[in-house]
Amino acid sequence: MTPTEYDYIVIGAGSAGCAVAARLSERPELQVLVLEAGGPDAQQEIHVPAAFPHLFKTALDWDYMTVPQAGLNGRREFNPRGKMLGGSSSMNAMIFMRGNPNDYNRWAEMGNRGWAYQDLLPYFRKTQHQERGECAHHGVNGPINIANLRDPNPLSLAFVEAATQAGYAPNDDFNDGEQTGFGLYQVTQKNGLRCSAAGGYLHPALARENLTAITHAHVTELLIEDGRCVGVAYMHDGQPQQVRARREVILSGGSINSPQVLLLSGIGPAEHLRQHGIEVKLDLPGVGQNLQDHMFVPVAYHCTQPVSLADATSPEQGARFQNEQMGMLTSNIGEAGGFIDLGIDGSPEIQFHFGPSWFIHHGAGNPAGHGYTLLPGVVRPHSTGSVTLNSADPFDKALVDPNYYGDPHDMELMKQSVAAAFAIAEQPAFAPYRGERHLPGPDVTTPEALENFIRDYTMTIYHPVGTCKMGHDALSVVDDTLKVHGIAGLRVADASIMPIIINGNSNIPTMVIGEKCADMILQELDAAGQARDMVAASASAAE
Repeated sequence: MTPTEYDYIVIGAGSAGCAVAARLSERPELQVLVLEAGGPDAQQEIHVPAAFPHLFKTALDWDYMTVPQAGLNGRREFNPRGKMLGGSSSMNAMIFMRGNPNDYNRWAEMGNRGWAYQDLLPYFRKTQHQERGECAHHGVNGPINIANLRDPNPLSLAFVEAATQAGYAPNDDFNDGEQTGFGLYQVTQKNGLRCSAAGGYLHPALARENLTAITHAHVTELLIEDGRCVGVAYMHDGQPQQVRARREVILSGGSINSPQVLLLSGIGPAEHLRQHGIEVKLDLPGVGQNLQDHMFVPVAYHCTQPVSLADATSPEQGARFQNEQMGMLTSNIGEAGGFIDLGIDGSPEIQFHFGPSWFIHHGAGNPAGHGYTLLPGVVRPHSTGSVTLNSADPFDKALVDPNYYGDPHDMELMKQSVAAAFAIAEQPAFAPYRGERHLPGPDVTTPEALENFIRDYTMTIYHPVGTCKMGHDALSVVDDTLKVHGIAGLRVADASIMPIIINGNSNIPTMVIGEKCADMILQELDAAGQARDMVAASASAAE
């Protein structure tokens, strides 16, 4: 029988939640519960790197669509999010990226103590086992294995060479403090298989008797009594359940689900809550605000040689993967990329992903045959949006409004990124492979047509952040210890706490947020224990 009380309850077994739960459960005296709305991470497509797009729009995907976006010519944009153990780390492109040191220094400059890059570097090192070995920037023996691509595609190698021919510097380590330049990406893989937060953190930790994980547990409400979060209500197997926390609840649902849970629990903008008939427990205006995301667009070419990932599912490639953990199925699809610093925002504003395959509308718009896709994108966006309730039904999806291109700055940067993609694509390194350009099409010949193309084909890079902003201003939701302002016993630990989006892939930084959250909890626990010991010692001495 499942206990009805734990020391700590973690909501969401995603990138941060797995890290929080694993680290807290290292203390055998603590009882830790993880509630995950999705199921186990057993499906084969999770672990075969190149298969992750096959998880889109399945039971393992929250399958969000944005509200119609004026900046996308009225389109709704698909926003997949992992709904399983490991969360989105079980269905992402496995790119190992931290962002720029200046990103975190900005957080600290906003008054968030302990969040500068040098503060976080020990956690970045702690998360990883870097197969290249230990150094000042990289750690070993951590839960997340970091590897070079096992079998990089010749098209990816051509892309890196073409970027250098276009005048960009080579870069073989985007995570040593210097981002600019182009190269092959490292990946969160081990022996050719995905290394997710579930695989690295959670599954080993579940061998401990003090850690419990319940899947298919959909949280419906936080239990708030006298200004304190004392537990969680959730649905499991069609039955309502409640569980109480002796110490704290840690909300790690992600940048869409975390604000939704807070809003459903009466924590958020009071007027919005009243509109949906929800009792206001705390008027916290910033909940669901400050949504930020990265965008990219496809610059795609037909390939004149049969070397793209179009053949990844062939029997030959299947045998190579099965027998050697090599071949196309080890590809993360976004094999290469790079950063361009325009000197505008203090860290590179443009990031490239390169796929040795078609990647148009998340794969749903791919033509037949062999092709490759340059994906330039804006990673210092100025546009912000929101996550709000559609209704008070906890099973009704939230309304996601990233407000893509709401700030004209982002469109201007995207135009520059596409121009850079054209320059790279026309370099000699691509000559053996370059067929007809598929996108943008031949009708895109004017600045107006280019802008319309961008609006029609922009995709999210799957990095929503910021909706439970960390800070001390009127729109902040948590403080720099990740405690929710005005509610005791409740923290948020996931990408939603980022006050400003980092300029790179967000998965590893989200794990670091989980690591730091657990560390802060344990430090406070130890400090409280030491204080009690001192009081007891003083009382004993007085006697």
